[in-house]
Amino acid sequence: MNKIPVTVVITAKNEEARIGRCLDALHGFDQVIVVDSNSTDKTRKIAQEWGAEVVEYTWNGQYPKKRGWCLQQLHFRHLWVFWVDADEYVTPALVRELRKLFQTPPACAGYFVRGQYLWADRALRHGMQNNKLCLFHREKLEFPIIDDLDISGMGEIEGHYQPVLKAQACNDAIGRLKSAVLHDAYHNMEHWHARHEHYAYWEAEMTRKKRWPTDPIKWREAAKTQLRAAYLRPEIMFVWSYVMKRGFLDGRAGLAFAKSRYLYAKMVRDKLRA
Repeated sequence: MNKIPVTVVITAKNEEARIGRCLDALHGFDQVIVVDSNSTDKTRKIAQEWGAEVVEYTWNGQYPKKRGWCLQQLHFRHLWVFWVDADEYVTPALVRELRKLFQTPPACAGYFVRGQYLWADRALRHGMQNNKLCLFHREKLEFPIIDDLDISGMGEIEGHYQPVLKAQACNDAIGRLKSAVLHDAYHNMEHWHARHEHYAYWEAEMTRKKRWPTDPIKWREAAKTQLRAAYLRPEIMFVWSYVMKRGFLDGRAGLAFAKSRYLYAKMVRDKLRA
């Protein structure tokens, strides 16, 4: 079967526990590149044995950060790039959808892809899900340079914001795919908590200093602006995930997940009030 004419880029560091599963879902793509940040474990070895191209990356403390650097420096075989994190696993349904999408030139400049969370290796069918603009034409979108180098928490990687349309493509449409990637964000709760403490500080400072870039979708930008400033954001996030998005149908896992969304939002609120 013909390979999907897309370059998959995986940004990784010390991901030996998950990089193999991530890569095993990507056999249908024509080019897979792992951009590794000086891992001290077997991440590079596993990726090379799988057959991926491996590129070493060292951040110089400035922009472009890691994904922006990839767009400038990698040798792409295709104009379309699909960003997959090492803790994400592309589902067979998404592979089929992408294969169909690229039978003809895609109509949009980029596409949002839904992230379906895993809890104890079980895919949650309900509750809040994330959406990332992680599939796009690299001549039409880019990662914005924002004023966050004085804010700790994210380091070498771009933060929790979306790529933006370039000036020459400002009127192009952004689409949304139906199928999901599985997101294994909760494999180690101690690690999750420590990592999200850093993220929460960065997010709180971004909000305090009003440095967020504009989301490419107007209604998303309006919703994010209102939610970031809401004192009841932790409670809103819990109710949204557990009640409005029917997380209760996932049982104890759905409750635990909704509590994690509350906890992260509370981290941000506490740091904003500090």
